[in-house]
Amino acid sequence: MICIRRARPSDAAAIGAVHVATWRTTYAGVLPDDYLARLSPVRHALGYEQAIADRQNGHAIFVAVASGPDAPGGGAQGGGAQGGGTQAGAGGTVVGFVSGGRARRGWLAQGEVETLYLLEDFRERGIGRRLMRAMAAHLAAVGCRSAMLWVLSDNPTRWFYRHLGGRPAAEERFRFAGQAMDQMAFLWDPIETLLAATAPAPES
Repeated sequence: MICIRRARPSDAAAIGAVHVATWRTTYAGVLPDDYLARLSPVRHALGYEQAIADRQNGHAIFVAVASGPDAPGGGAQGGGAQGGGTQAGAGGTVVGFVSGGRARRGWLAQGEVETLYLLEDFRERGIGRRLMRAMAAHLAAVGCRSAMLWVLSDNPTRWFYRHLGGRPAAEERFRFAGQAMDQMAFLWDPIETLLAATAPAPES
């Protein structure tokens, strides 16, 4: 069982570790090996800790917890050393997270999903969909009537956003880690389309 909850400052170290681990698996062969090797969980944790505390521009982070007191069953399910998760203070094992807020570039949408990272061992279980729903509900609650996200064109998980009804809306090229890269934006307008696509399946 997985618990989705809002991130706490004590989760920052675990979030930073998930960020780095996910980049190293997802972007192997896409980004330079030396860049991936230099990624610092500690540096990313500091950034996430500040973001959790500031909550500026409607920003929020939600985590997926697979064990510990936050998870259903009080730690009897999922995560742990076998799952590869990282401990988040007293809150359990963080295996993924989503962040977002009001769009940094408002010409495309009012809300933006900035990051969605999930450890490889926990994919294909519906956790990403639940994280996206948590963020969509948050964006709607802070007044965003539409939502978007950017994803690298070479990211193999981009199909996930199409499956959730995201409509390709823009493309751009930029330089990152010393090389040219392409990214595309997926749009949900109105935001209710994302809420509907991530709604829990009705119980039979």
